[in-house]
Amino acid sequence: MKHSILGLLSILILISCGSTEQAFKSTNSANNATNGYWQQHVDYTMAIDMDVNNYQYKGTQKLVYTNNSPDVLNRVYYHLYFNAFQPGSEMDVRSRTIDDPDRRVGDRISKLQPNEIGYIKVNSLLQNGTSVSYKTVGTVLEVQLDKPIQPGEKITFNMDFDAQVPVQIRRSGRNNAEGVALSMSQWYPKLAEYDDEGWHADPYIGREFHGVWGDFDVKLTIDKDYVVGGTGYLQGEPTETSDKKTYHFIAPKVHDFTWAADPDYIHDTFQMPNGPTLHFYYKSTLDKVYLDNWKKLPADTALLMDFFNEHIGEYPYDQYSVIQGGDGGMEYAMSTLITGKRKYGSLLGVTAHELAHTWFQFLLASNESKHEWMDEGFTSYISNLAMHSLNGNKNSNPLSGSYRGYYALANSGVEQPLTTHSDRYASNRVYGAAAYSKGAVFLAQLGYVIGDANLDKTIKKYYQDFKFKHPKPFDIIRTAERITDFELDWYFTDFAQTTNTIDYGISSVDGKKITLERIGLMPMPIDLTVTYTDGTTEDFYIPLQMMRGEKPTSATIINDWAWAMPTYSFDAKKVVKSVEIDSSQMMADVDRTNNVFTK
Repeated sequence: MKHSILGLLSILILISCGSTEQAFKSTNSANNATNGYWQQHVDYTMAIDMDVNNYQYKGTQKLVYTNNSPDVLNRVYYHLYFNAFQPGSEMDVRSRTIDDPDRRVGDRISKLQPNEIGYIKVNSLLQNGTSVSYKTVGTVLEVQLDKPIQPGEKITFNMDFDAQVPVQIRRSGRNNAEGVALSMSQWYPKLAEYDDEGWHADPYIGREFHGVWGDFDVKLTIDKDYVVGGTGYLQGEPTETSDKKTYHFIAPKVHDFTWAADPDYIHDTFQMPNGPTLHFYYKSTLDKVYLDNWKKLPADTALLMDFFNEHIGEYPYDQYSVIQGGDGGMEYAMSTLITGKRKYGSLLGVTAHELAHTWFQFLLASNESKHEWMDEGFTSYISNLAMHSLNGNKNSNPLSGSYRGYYALANSGVEQPLTTHSDRYASNRVYGAAAYSKGAVFLAQLGYVIGDANLDKTIKKYYQDFKFKHPKPFDIIRTAERITDFELDWYFTDFAQTTNTIDYGISSVDGKKITLERIGLMPMPIDLTVTYTDGTTEDFYIPLQMMRGEKPTSATIINDWAWAMPTYSFDAKKVVKSVEIDSSQMMADVDRTNNVFTK
């Protein structure tokens, strides 16, 4: 009965919402039927009245919540992210007590005055017309329901709230360093995600986000001189009344809604053939060199979009916006906020990275609070490849920077495993190296293990199977196993769940006999290049026994290496002059000094 009810809901959603929902339904229907997969659904209808003089706004929110879970829900939780920007908040205290605070935050929150802080104050909340009990605890609103929400039930919450935009400190805020008036991310009461692991009502301390997919209908009333861009599709021209105008946006099947506004925005568009319309918002007051860079950006952004469409999967929405704002670069639904006073290479690079996030965070949408490396690392991997392509493929290893970052982490003595919650890393440096560098190496090195062609197939299959479905870490490995028929749990276990390292060395070379040794705890298959005394070379491939298969290779395949055996010996065909383990340097061996032997 539950499956039939969910199926009917899916059909009704598809009929009412269009092409993006068709993609959502097609990727979920088979999985729902075979694996019992479910996820919650939210529909937001909001009306916002912004006062640009005091940076305060009033909002009404109607939220229709569908409990697709098999569980009875007695409570719900909302995120109130702007409450982080108050003296004494968890974000403030953490920034002042961590060894290496983000320079953009530092102790700035502790110094905010009452008219500079951020807040979201809930004035009333109704469940199906009846008042409910709630309390604000930092950046989370805890709600005790009037009646439990039954499995399959749809209910309506109505909320009135007041809010104030904080001085720009981290991601959101007013009057950023480049003079953008409003960078409005995580600005509304946002229902927390509930899944098969339970509630994810994480406090906002400084890291990442997680959200519920749904449809947004947002009416924003603001000073008539302001230009607004962000998530969603503008419904007609803004309507004007005296000194204000109202923008109406619709955003189907997203898990967040972001906007930015400034009276000096230039708004350019670029229509991609058979693709989305690209929008660009940047301040007219920029110096000419920066204005010229923004004028160059659209054509290259289209090339980036083409690259990601080809190498991951098709972007399903009809628009994407690149907006000057924020405090660096941050991804949002159908949009990004980036700082705009950059050399062109930097401007294009940050656009590439934030655009790539669209696939890994806003379409696949892993819980990046818990699995930040699946977003930041995978995004770094694919955006590095995209920039490599745009720059003419000049670098033999476009991921070399990620490998260097990982080696520094692995040899630092302070590495934490990728299972660490993003807020619980001991330092920002360790978080950054783990999430960005090691996360990127995870994918790049997977290509070394299974073969680059198989990795390409894995990424596309992963996207096709899990878009709009919040995949978890093992889903990428299971996808690779289905593509290759290899056993790969060992790779995920050692590289993502421990701090075990890879270290193989050449123990000895005696005539034709080569002996290798495993020094690190993590197992790997081995690529080996042998140069003979007559000047010829031969590549060898030593399969890892527990992998139960061999990647496609033109090298000479020799006997498996069982992990527990500390050494491995074999006889080459001729007298050996030199040997190198992994000449591609795509295996993340933490000590390459013993990877080369030369007589």
